[in-house]
Amino acid sequence: MFSPKEYQDIEDKVRSGIRLSREDGIRLFHCTNLAWLGMLADYARQRMCGDIVYYNVNCHVNLTNICTSRCKFCAFGRDADDAGAFAMTKEQAVALVRDAMRDPHMAGLHVVSGLHPTWTFDHYLDILRTLHETFPTLYIKGFTGVEITHFVEISGLSLREVLQKLKDAGLQAIAGGGAEILSDRIRGELCPKKATADEWLEVARTAHSLGIKSNASMLYGHIETLEERVDHLLRLRELQDETHGFQTFICFPFLPKHTELGKTVRQTSAWDDLRTMAISRLMLDNFRNIKAYWVMLTVPVAQIALGFGANDIDGTIHKETILHDAGATSPRALQEDTIIRIIREAGRIPAACDCNFNILHVFDGSEEERNVVNGN
Repeated sequence: MFSPKEYQDIEDKVRSGIRLSREDGIRLFHCTNLAWLGMLADYARQRMCGDIVYYNVNCHVNLTNICTSRCKFCAFGRDADDAGAFAMTKEQAVALVRDAMRDPHMAGLHVVSGLHPTWTFDHYLDILRTLHETFPTLYIKGFTGVEITHFVEISGLSLREVLQKLKDAGLQAIAGGGAEILSDRIRGELCPKKATADEWLEVARTAHSLGIKSNASMLYGHIETLEERVDHLLRLRELQDETHGFQTFICFPFLPKHTELGKTVRQTSAWDDLRTMAISRLMLDNFRNIKAYWVMLTVPVAQIALGFGANDIDGTIHKETILHDAGATSPRALQEDTIIRIIREAGRIPAACDCNFNILHVFDGSEEERNVVNGN
């Protein structure tokens, strides 16, 4: 593999299985040879997990956009009396999922919401329990570290007690959002009313100790420095060394449209998105899965990212609203056969999975597999 002369030591480390340092990560963010970064990340991906690319057939359930946090980077949150504010009833949530169940391959739910100022923890639990009991065959991944910290604050319960109640009500995995950049400087400027970096990490640590897997993410491309991106990755890597409970890492490029930062911050380029994807794979050597989230990257960039270290392309995402409110130009949902085609065109093997990356079906291109996809 050709490498730029000044980066030969980094390539040697990767090929020898030697962990990259903070200095290595910072150097990589200054590398202008995108093709080499992609090749190196693709090598690391192949060695870690082979040619399987994971996806899921899922429905997003955003219970409310009424939120006390009102982060500067968010276009989703509203005050209760704002135009467009909503708060689903339990019956509306069930109806939304029932509509999504028209897809015969629907396998799971992704439940994330705003921090509602008057809803109790018991209210959230009741909705979760109802969804689980009404649709027992669907796996449920839900709530971010930020939401769970909020539940602790409004319930008076310990973090461990809150997580156990969520698990008992049907929660099987925790969503990766809310990490943003794990920096007190960034969070103090952009989202001072919600969970701190340490609180977000403690939710993940405690969940993992209870056998609840979680995802991790990074929202980049706003006011953070490249050094802060690297430090964020290192904090996640350190916790993964400790708990081994993170399942996938998601790169979220900031979408400035309709946000408070929209007038001063430009949207990231595809070049930056692919660079960040590749470096994430190289730095997060203890994460098996790296997600190319097509909703924010766009479908074409997500497909290319499968050659830059990614092996997870998320799913069909019926009913997603949070990121489209922020100006995502991607489709509102993708059909399963479209996702399978995207993966196959990249030379990879599509595998439908649940929220804990248990494979439900591998599609090898046979006539039998095509019949399964088409619901015949």
